[in-house]
Parts: sequence; C-alpha cells; structure tokens
Amino acid sequence: MRVELYTAPGCPYSEAAREDLEWRGVEFVEYDVEKDRRAYERLLKLTGGMRTVPVIVEEGRPVQVGWMGRGCTV
Repeated sequence: MRVELYTAPGCPYSEAAREDLEWRGVEFVEYDVEKDRRAYERLLKLTGGMRTVPVIVEEGRPVQVGWMGRGCTV
C-alpha cells in the first residue's frame, strides 16, 4: 500500500502523524508542502482546497486531514 504524508516544518501535528506512522512500521513518503510547490498543489487538490497539514493519503485517497482533530494551516 502506498502511503503519503503531507507535512510542514514546525507543525506539531505533522510531527505526531510522522511519529505514529513510524511507530506502527508504516512505510511512507513524506512531502514538505512549504518546500515543494508540487506537493502543496497536490495537497490542495486532495483536500478540496483545505490548507491544513498533516494529511495522510493511502493509494491516492486522503484518509486523514489533520491529526486528532487538529492541524496547522499552510
């Protein structure tokens, strides 16, 4: 299963999502939406324009926006 994690530096919720995926042994590709313009544009497309991180995507579909009901605006 392909898992993508869209994050931003300094966002504690991005860090928590990353740590959880690592703890569970999930292999994932991480995209920093502040450094990668294409990743930012994909984030907007996946979320219908929501500018929130973290976003976890499985097989091309967003399965979680934010972390535990919270997120950071980018």
